[in-house]
Amino acid sequence: MDALPLTSCHDDLLPAGDGAVPVRVYKGAARRKDAPVVMHLHGGAFTTGDLDSGELVSRLLADAGAVVVDVDYPTGRDHVFPAALKTLDALLAGLHKARARLSGKGAPLLVAGEEAGGNLAAALALMARDQGHRKLAGQILIGPMLNPCLATASLRQAEAGYGECRWSHGWRAYLGQCEDGDHPYAAPANTSRLAGLAPALVVSSDDDPMRDEAFAYARAMKRAGVQVQQALIAGPSGWPCSLMKLSSLSMLQLPWAVALRQRLADFLSLIPPAGPARLQPA
Repeated sequence: MDALPLTSCHDDLLPAGDGAVPVRVYKGAARRKDAPVVMHLHGGAFTTGDLDSGELVSRLLADAGAVVVDVDYPTGRDHVFPAALKTLDALLAGLHKARARLSGKGAPLLVAGEEAGGNLAAALALMARDQGHRKLAGQILIGPMLNPCLATASLRQAEAGYGECRWSHGWRAYLGQCEDGDHPYAAPANTSRLAGLAPALVVSSDDDPMRDEAFAYARAMKRAGVQVQQALIAGPSGWPCSLMKLSSLSMLQLPWAVALRQRLADFLSLIPPAGPARLQPA
């Protein structure tokens, strides 16, 4: 296979409201002028994860042409909904102002995440729509964890979704007293108002436990008039666990990783400077 472009990274602290959040910034060598700035949120079922957990997807995004700000957002039972969202919303506002320094004055801003990070990315897109500030140019949801009911066929096929599985524990930790998950920002799958959201790329894999809820959300957004691209990556992929551990750079050349990087590159190529994507009908 062809060698990947070199990707550089460095750690930083960025302001978010009254505090600061640890981030790791990735920049690919072959990025375009005013490359999209992507705020990336790792998985971990709302209870675990750190900057190392986000490295694999961050590198794929950077190789696909983005400047990536991978975020070590608050997790665990001490940070129930909406603590992480408030922090990330404040960080998103700061990133919008910092686009020129990170990439270029006309750089569009997107959110991306896998598993629990996909939930937070979807919620941030809802919040951006509701706030009406038009700062978000797109959302990338990779096997997002969207529905606390845990009753889909893909979860059952993965022998998950039962009382003691990691995602059941994660939902309980994240929702706290909001156990029904009826708030649309907590469980985006349950929202009935999706019109006006930023264009979306929704990706899952054959063996992803979150496959069914991811594509149900994609269909719901399409029905609401949102511009959506969706892709099913051939397995085996080992998602979502394989997305959160970069044991060696050779993982970036696995068939599912190559396919995911191409989907990311195709979507990012549609994002014009400082404006929303204009996607072709799927």
